[in-house]
Amino acid sequence: MTTLPAFGRRSALGFAAAGLLAPLGAARGQQPTIRVGAPLPLTGPLAPEGIKQRNGYDFWAAAANARGGVDVAGTKHRVEIVYADYASNTPRAVQTAERLITQDRVNFLFSPFGSGAAKAASSVNERYGIPTIAATASSEQVYDQGYKFLFGTFTPNSTLTEPLAEIVTGANPQVRRVAVLARNDLFPLAIGQEMVASARKRNLQVVFDEKYAIGTMDHASAITQMRAQRPDWVFATGYTNDLILIRKQMADLGLRAPVVTMIAGPAYREFISATGRQAENITSAAWWHPAVRYQGQDLFGTTESFNQAWEQRFNAEPDYAEASAAAAGAILQMAVEAARTIEPAKVRDALAAMDATTFYGRVKFGPTGQITSLEPPVFQIQGGQPRVIFPQGIKQADLRFGVG
Repeated sequence: MTTLPAFGRRSALGFAAAGLLAPLGAARGQQPTIRVGAPLPLTGPLAPEGIKQRNGYDFWAAAANARGGVDVAGTKHRVEIVYADYASNTPRAVQTAERLITQDRVNFLFSPFGSGAAKAASSVNERYGIPTIAATASSEQVYDQGYKFLFGTFTPNSTLTEPLAEIVTGANPQVRRVAVLARNDLFPLAIGQEMVASARKRNLQVVFDEKYAIGTMDHASAITQMRAQRPDWVFATGYTNDLILIRKQMADLGLRAPVVTMIAGPAYREFISATGRQAENITSAAWWHPAVRYQGQDLFGTTESFNQAWEQRFNAEPDYAEASAAAAGAILQMAVEAARTIEPAKVRDALAAMDATTFYGRVKFGPTGQITSLEPPVFQIQGGQPRVIFPQGIKQADLRFGVG
């Protein structure tokens, strides 16, 4: 009987189940395949975000395969993304992640969408020792569990709220009263709390700080309460469909403020299309913007070349979620090629040691696995387009006040 070496916390049964003893197809004389599991919310309220991630993963896989595949010690491996829809249900996301490992025999994982589902599923990939990249999880609570196999392409939430607060207060000292409305979910709550901290750090008065339930369709009560507090700055968090509703209902109920910030949603074409003129002057922040300029060492090369290729395929500019998903694939490819193997512990070590520039930016993971090397752009919707107002090196516009 063959004795299998132990890798991390992975059992011999889990090791065999994930198909890592040999690349798929190798025994049949075919091109070996690297299978990457991707549990996503392809239906349900988070479907817009899930579809964005799928587009990014597909874009990377197509680019890698067009070049013959991922080079593993001189042997090209074809990329296959194995998708599973968890229908925007976090407990199901956890089950789906385990099934991808134990039944679908994937070699690596991309995390489910968002901080909440990524955190919930991270215990699964840790238990099986599967290197996993989270393309849309920014909350530090995802990465503070002492796990070794999880890596994230979003910097912590404070890297968004701090520059926002600095820009707004620096441009208009009359902004004093802040209202915060957050979806009751890990990422929206966490970034709402960071906004409260950033406001109080600058001696701003937080006049409203409430949360709304997942699935809320009527925000009239919260908006009416906020309006009564006469805020100078409204800060709303949630996902695309949430924020479209909140913005429309703000307009219907006459809630206006010099500054309105929404995270995350305004970076997406869907938000701007759905809200039209009501999107004007809304501020936001994200982890990437097409205006950034990097000379990448990954298969996409420069940011410009990535943008051009994306626009040719999708007839639209990429947004940060799509770019992060494509970057997750490119980063995984770089780690595999550096490790010269698909053996999970060695790929994990290559990810932990990575310090490289990609089209998405410099990639260096901190001790918890969360990326520490990016400076997220702050932007404002002006003329129906997200225009960068920070950092200075890629600035496209100045901050405007007044959201009706």
